[in-house]
Amino acid sequence: MSQDAAAATIDQFKAAFRRHPAGVAVITAESAEGPVGLTASSVASVSAEPPVLVFSVTTSAGSAGSILAASTCVVHLLHSENVDIARSFAKSGAPRFVPEQGWITRGTGEPLLPDAAVMLHCKIVDKVAVGASTLVIAEVLEIDEGVEGSPLVYHDRNFHGLQHHSILH
Repeated sequence: MSQDAAAATIDQFKAAFRRHPAGVAVITAESAEGPVGLTASSVASVSAEPPVLVFSVTTSAGSAGSILAASTCVVHLLHSENVDIARSFAKSGAPRFVPEQGWITRGTGEPLLPDAAVMLHCKIVDKVAVGASTLVIAEVLEIDEGVEGSPLVYHDRNFHGLQHHSILH
């Protein structure tokens, strides 16, 4: 494949996934420098027995690097009322772990957002380099129910709250 064709395929791939909505999560961990976190739209269920999930990070620096170095993390599945949290953790340099976000420290040491829809305390069991990203495979150790709310999704570079409507057959 020529360099121009490869670049076109990459652009088409990015455009295709802008059209595909994804759930939004904030992933947190405790590092030597303190709490770290990032917003992710790549969280997916892998197995129910044992409960395993996967997410990806696109860098090994900053918060992503600290999460890659951690042995445990908390995956917070967000609802639409958490959109400001999602925005803060998606933007480099934005305020994180401030009192207004309601963060507390979990008994096991990780930062926790109790206002999320669901919090999954995980043990990182493997990391796989794929292209410029790293897939993180994590076993779920404990699940905490949070606050009910409409789902938060990421679509076409924006956050959207979904209403509870179903499409009738």
